[in-house]
Amino acid sequence: MSDVCIIGAGIHPFGRTDGMSGLQQGVFAARQAMGDAGVDWPEIEIAFGGSSAAGNADTMVSELGLTGVPFINVANGCATGGSALYGAYAAIKAGQADLALAVGFDKHPRGSFDPKPADWGLPDWVGEVGLMLTTQFFALKLRRYMEQHGISVQTLGRVAEKAFENGALAPHSWRKTPVDLDTILNSQMVNDPLTKFMFCSPAEGGVALVLASEKKARALGAVPVKLKTATMRTRPPGSFEVFSPSLDIERGPSPTVIASKAAFEAAGVGPGDIDVAQLQDTESGAEIMHMAENGFCADGDQEQWIAEGRTKIGGSLPVNTDGGCLACGEPIGASGLRQVYENVIQLRGTAGARQVAGARTAYSHVYGAPGVSAITILQR
Repeated sequence: MSDVCIIGAGIHPFGRTDGMSGLQQGVFAARQAMGDAGVDWPEIEIAFGGSSAAGNADTMVSELGLTGVPFINVANGCATGGSALYGAYAAIKAGQADLALAVGFDKHPRGSFDPKPADWGLPDWVGEVGLMLTTQFFALKLRRYMEQHGISVQTLGRVAEKAFENGALAPHSWRKTPVDLDTILNSQMVNDPLTKFMFCSPAEGGVALVLASEKKARALGAVPVKLKTATMRTRPPGSFEVFSPSLDIERGPSPTVIASKAAFEAAGVGPGDIDVAQLQDTESGAEIMHMAENGFCADGDQEQWIAEGRTKIGGSLPVNTDGGCLACGEPIGASGLRQVYENVIQLRGTAGARQVAGARTAYSHVYGAPGVSAITILQR
């Protein structure tokens, strides 16, 4: 089986772009990634991509060119981008292709994360009283976790403060203005304990990556980033996910826990080998809980880690160096690929003011409801 490399990376900035569809932002990112790799669209042998609110990714061929390429649409919620990357990785690993494209994009209207309760089989009063489906669940899960493991509200605020500091350094981020801790803690409450600055926002954007077999990368003269592994897992029995009506008596691990363990085993590295990490941070608490679920620390240790600045740029494990979902927003189809894009930039040493010194091994984790996690580990 061939080793897999990332030889091209492209991004359309996240945020709001009037007059440009989500699909066009995906096309922009794809062209940028292919230009970065030094290849043309007819050379791409297989493509995987997805979007939640901006159409099917395969229709990009109308703008990129009608080459007959196999183009597989992917839909796994917030894990769509990570799942598309997994598909492209697997195709090259299996020898089905030497060049593959993974792409994700979206264009969410304002308020798109406020679901119509009827669409989910819920009564109207759920939305009327402000209990948006995902925000309610995330807040309740987090409140329980905080009580069990001694996580303070100040720690939630510090995660958001770090995100906005990092976002101010990233050209592709949406939120480029730092927000101080007091403002974050005293802003409008959305779902206790999470204030408005602790949640990500619906957004627009596109990301694309060109993957190649190691043989093809050498032939092209590319300076590749090695994709050591890409894994994904769905929820096992007893996992407590967004659509779970209650906690099971016999608790099982989360999909993140089992995907992370599989990724570390496949890559032949451990949590202590990771120099920079991008973790799903749909809200501040998610980053905190995912630090433990991905094996970087024990439950409860996050309080001290974050207070000591270990997850900041310059710390022992910088997390979400471009500001994550909190600063970039979340165009669902593109978000997981943005994490990998950021890691590629970090490993190339071209991240500018947010560069992690000496970064050689990078980790990304994305989670999608109702229980899908995708992990990638890169090395240079």
